Amino acid sequence: MKLHKLSLISLSIAALAAGGLVAAADAAGDRNAAEQRLLAAGYQDVRELELEQGVWEAEVRRADGRYAEVAVDAATGEVFDARDGRPLLDAARIREALSAQGYRDLRDLDRDGALWDVDATDRDGARVELRVSAFDARVLSAALDDEGHDD
Repeated sequence: MKLHKLSLISLSIAALAAGGLVAAADAAGDRNAAEQRLLAAGYQDVRELELEQGVWEAEVRRADGRYAEVAVDAATGEVFDARDGRPLLDAARIREALSAQGYRDLRDLDRDGALWDVDATDRDGARVELRVSAFDARVLSAALDDEGHDD
């Protein structure tokens, strides 16, 4: 019986380890896909590619040789670049759109390139950190705000 329990524990540990390796391989694959998406969009020299709240952020070199920060939606592959010619929504329009989507207590609106970072309260009363498209106010990701603000 003890041998059977040990075997089950060993198998469980092996399965968890394999799952972690699969997750790491998936993350590496997503990273490569994000980099390839940026290269296909005409950017060069992709640097500092990091996943932040469902969005890949990177420093890239534009065709004119200048460096800039851009982002790639991890779910859709859409590239977010504040200088790609699409109009950017200002803070008032972002507030209006998020309120219409059911978010309230909007605070700390910060635009970073073609994305807005917004702290808000969702429909269920949870405090969340949002990543929002500056092009159309789409919420790209919502994560629980674990900083415990007492505003």
